[in-house]
Amino acid sequence: MEPRRAKTCTICGKRTVRLSGHLRDHRSGRIDAKGARVERAASAKRPRKVTRAPARERTSRTRRTTTRSLTHIDAAGEARMVDVGAKADTERRAVARGKLVLSASTVSLVRDGRVPKGDVLAAARIAGIMAAKRTSELIPLCHPLPLTHLSVDLKVEDDGIAIEALAATTGKTGVEMEALTAACIAGLTLYDMLKAVERGARLTEIRLVEKSGGRSGDLRLE
Repeated sequence: MEPRRAKTCTICGKRTVRLSGHLRDHRSGRIDAKGARVERAASAKRPRKVTRAPARERTSRTRRTTTRSLTHIDAAGEARMVDVGAKADTERRAVARGKLVLSASTVSLVRDGRVPKGDVLAAARIAGIMAAKRTSELIPLCHPLPLTHLSVDLKVEDDGIAIEALAATTGKTGVEMEALTAACIAGLTLYDMLKAVERGARLTEIRLVEKSGGRSGDLRLE
């Protein structure tokens, strides 16, 4: 068997019988442009190879994590009402806001009390309060709560009517849904009272702005 012939490296000019391996060493930085071997620092580490789990296993992990974080879903993925029996009763409060966007002419009718259906603001306040007291009947997995306070404030502005609902209780779970329900139904009542004079009225920005009490502590979003 004939010996392998040495070939010249086009980078450093050295002759070697392992030209392909020699070129790989150039590209990886193991040898420099002069053909000298490069000594790596002791602290340098080769990048760790990351082994990804099979797609089915990754999906299963994601499903388990999501299930743990959603308290209204049990281990089988079925909807459930959360058991709050072991929780202590604490004072809880929540504020929700929204807005019914109106034209200047409709705002003027509201301010002057000239809406054909009557007292728009009074009807919306009462509707919001009544709805909040029945939140557990409207939202399937909500707990019925004995509300200690519920108010709906409506402010007529140049571009519409701002809505703010405040709910409070002393109990084992929060009153965010009661506050949001009050704001929503008050807004819908305003819309119903005014749609005859403005079909383009828009109920917008229904959101929780703050809550307090309970194990999760206070939250202020605005």
